[in-house]
Amino acid sequence: MAIHITRELAQSLGIETKKSKYNAEKRTVDGIRFASKKEAAYYQKLMMLKKNGDLRFFLRQVPFHLPGNIRYVIDFVEFWKDGRVRFVDVKGMKTKSFIRNKKQVESLYPIKIEEA
Repeated sequence: MAIHITRELAQSLGIETKKSKYNAEKRTVDGIRFASKKEAAYYQKLMMLKKNGDLRFFLRQVPFHLPGNIRYVIDFVEFWKDGRVRFVDVKGMKTKSFIRNKKQVESLYPIKIEEA
């Protein structure tokens, strides 16, 4: 069983921590771990929209299977009150692999991935 602590606490205890490749700071909201502050904030925005009734529901971390045994995971699929369905990936930095995999998903599946 792993125990997760914040970077600040680890540093105060003298434990060396490794920074993320793109300086993304993991966050936990409602008991859910997010890869970045931006993704956690987007989740909180969706929860507010759901509570207001504009958003029916949403799914997190939805996988799409690509050739070559590659799995692309999109951050959120949103189902809106007006019938719209949005596929949203929260990105701080567009990497070459993200751009390539996004194009591949959009060519294989009848969806358009939006970036937040």
